[in-house]
Amino acid sequence: MIAKLFKGLWHALNFSRRLLVNLVFVVLIIGLVVAMMTSEEEILVPQDSVLRLNLSGKLVEQLTYVDPIDAALDDTFGSKEKPMEILVDDVIKVINNAARDNRIKAIHLDLRNLYHGHLDKLRDITTAIEAFKASGKPVYAHGPYFTQTQYYLASTANEVSMHPYGGVSIKGFGTYPMYFKDALEKLQVTQHIFRVGTYKSAVEPFIRNDMSDAAKEANKLWLSSLWEQYKEDVAARRPFDTDNFDETLTQLGEKMASVSGDSAQFAMKYGWVDALETDQEFNDKLVQLVGTQKKGNKYKQVKYSEYLASISGFQTIPNPLSDKVAVVVAKGHIVDGKRKAGVIGGDSTAALLRKARIDENVKAVVLRIDSGGGSVFASEQIRNEVLAIKAAGKPIVASMGSVAASGGYWIAASANEIWASPSTITGSIGIFGTIFTFENSLKELGVYSDGVATTELKSSSISRGIDPQYADIIQMGVEDAYDKFLSVISEARNLNKEDVNEVAQGRVWLAPQALEFGLIDKLGTKEQAIESAAALASLEHYDVITVEQTLTDKERLMQQIFGAKVTQSLLPKASQTDTLQKVSQQSIGNLIYKVQQSANMIELYNDPNSLYSVCTMCDVTQ
Repeated sequence: MIAKLFKGLWHALNFSRRLLVNLVFVVLIIGLVVAMMTSEEEILVPQDSVLRLNLSGKLVEQLTYVDPIDAALDDTFGSKEKPMEILVDDVIKVINNAARDNRIKAIHLDLRNLYHGHLDKLRDITTAIEAFKASGKPVYAHGPYFTQTQYYLASTANEVSMHPYGGVSIKGFGTYPMYFKDALEKLQVTQHIFRVGTYKSAVEPFIRNDMSDAAKEANKLWLSSLWEQYKEDVAARRPFDTDNFDETLTQLGEKMASVSGDSAQFAMKYGWVDALETDQEFNDKLVQLVGTQKKGNKYKQVKYSEYLASISGFQTIPNPLSDKVAVVVAKGHIVDGKRKAGVIGGDSTAALLRKARIDENVKAVVLRIDSGGGSVFASEQIRNEVLAIKAAGKPIVASMGSVAASGGYWIAASANEIWASPSTITGSIGIFGTIFTFENSLKELGVYSDGVATTELKSSSISRGIDPQYADIIQMGVEDAYDKFLSVISEARNLNKEDVNEVAQGRVWLAPQALEFGLIDKLGTKEQAIESAAALASLEHYDVITVEQTLTDKERLMQQIFGAKVTQSLLPKASQTDTLQKVSQQSIGNLIYKVQQSANMIELYNDPNSLYSVCTMCDVTQ
């Protein structure tokens, strides 16, 4: 009877499992049918309409790959939506096309859901907006409030309006990491820090309770330069000077007192906005310009995503016989192995460069970099492919986006030319590693580690600590990696090694300073870098292509079934336990190093020597 009881329970559980799987399958099929039906609807752009540039999410250089099945399941079961990503090139394409489109009469910058964009990406978009205005079409910015990122774009508009209860929040740039020295001491965690470079401050949160003077000096310099660029760009478009920006609480307090604490009136009085109006009043104003939609009383409009979809179907296929300039995007942390878009894998990114190298139609290459660095080994793999492209007689130009520091600079160093935006964060030429051991913490709990091994190398572990001689060996490896870093730059940039060391030391620079030191060649956009690469290859007529990873048959099938939805996703997680166990198995071991900075988590992954070249000060809070 007991056996029959368990057998019955087993059948019931098995039936429930099959029922659940079948239900999920049915829901997905229904979703697929609905998606197919809706996708067949033609997107119509009304004549004399407004392009509503309702950007939602974070501006990025490359969309992070997301598994289509995961995306479909998230949609089906209402999982918490991940932050959306907005491809900068798409935004520029939409604005440029709208400038030539007789159906589009104006742009409405609806930026309330745009939450972050580095200055170089914002500047590229404002350039497109200025070109749109030059075509004789107006641009309106309206929202309930404006953050610092949002306002940079809004300031380009012919008219900036805001809700009467809104406000403008512009606070400058800053970086305030958290420091854990005392906490780690109370927990009796033993720290083993290995680094080279006076300014390589990534490990400071674990060995100090405050920022060192050297780090403050370096960070203040590039943050101030970035802030000046922001102020000058905005002031050039608005009716005020750079001294209109508030930099002290006293200044802000006095101005707010003059308007009795009303943030909206503050914005009006000091020229941040041109009008205060509700959404309804703004809508009525645009209705007078273009009329209403067929249904409802909203102004005649086409949303950003709709307009992008409507023009994407008319993309021309590059001539298979024409000369090409190939663009390879390297965006994200640099890690070993193969990775999907959004993370730079040593193997996968090198493969993209190799694909451009062996393509006979590709005559020049642009490596577009947006990375704070990562694995030294993976960085060198990518640089080796850069050298191979040059050896093949094809010029390669590195184009730096928001950040190209540490490992991001390593992969750029050997290019024929290095271009950077004036707001690019670069440098941070240094090496560090860290291992935490818990022998003292475990001792307090009455837990001990003991045993035997065939060699002294095996005796070090996170539970036993690290022998001082072993620590010396690790430090030698770090110093050797730093010396290699200096040599790479010295040889590639034709600079004296001692001079490189002077501007290295882990210090972060903005592009204008890097230009003075010879770390980069020119200031300019990605488009200018492409033109330069074509000139180096003596090309007058050419197509520009982006070399991307080829999807597997399975991935193509899944995208056909579930749609090629791409949103930002969390980076793949490595097993901390498994990784830390390998510390005792290699000369330095594999490790995961986590540092939380201003609520931003930076994750590093395995490296054959656990030597990292990472800029952890490159995320700027706004």
